[in-house]
Amino acid sequence: MPNIKSQVKRSLTNIKRNAAVKSQKSAIKTGIKRVLTAVEAKDKEAAVKAYNEASKLLDASITNGVHNKNYVARQKSRLAKAVNSVD
Repeated sequence: MPNIKSQVKRSLTNIKRNAAVKSQKSAIKTGIKRVLTAVEAKDKEAAVKAYNEASKLLDASITNGVHNKNYVARQKSRLAKAVNSVD
């Protein structure tokens, strides 16, 4: 544990930020899995709905600095391709 007051505060901030990022990454992974599950089940309507939710989560992750814009673009492209393959 640090002795300097500002470092104590920084440690607490880091712990909170880490928890927030971990939570957001987990939500994104869950959203992506929902899309892929709906695609495997060949449920176009559910896949589109899940894709829209996953897309929102991914876009928010750019704003919050969790993911890079290229990562988000790649994931959204892959998911859109999977959703469009369902007939």
